[in-house]
Amino acid sequence: MNQFLKAILILVIIATTGCYYDNEEKLYSEISTSCDLTNVTFAATVKPILQASCYACHSNANATSSGDGIKLENYTDVQNLAKNGKLMGTVNHSKGYPAMPKGGGKLSDCEINQLQKWIDNGTPNN
Repeated sequence: MNQFLKAILILVIIATTGCYYDNEEKLYSEISTSCDLTNVTFAATVKPILQASCYACHSNANATSSGDGIKLENYTDVQNLAKNGKLMGTVNHSKGYPAMPKGGGKLSDCEINQLQKWIDNGTPNN
């Protein structure tokens, strides 16, 4: 009987741990494999990224007290930072630039690519 119980125990262990298949899309649903760079606009792409990640310190209301006077709410302010390289320097955490968002991780690769695409397109106000 002892041998019989050992055999059953081994079969149960094999049956419950032997084969295991994960669905990558289910496990990593937060990681998107697509990043739309075809229609990057200031209003629909750039501004929402800044609102979600930067306005806590760099809104017009907060810029003086917590954002070193840097405002990111209007197009002209953002365009100036984009054209002088400061926007991408900070979001890429490049040497010589303060890493932004401050105290947080980098923006997603997609968001950084979208900001860069907008700059590459000439920073249009669209």
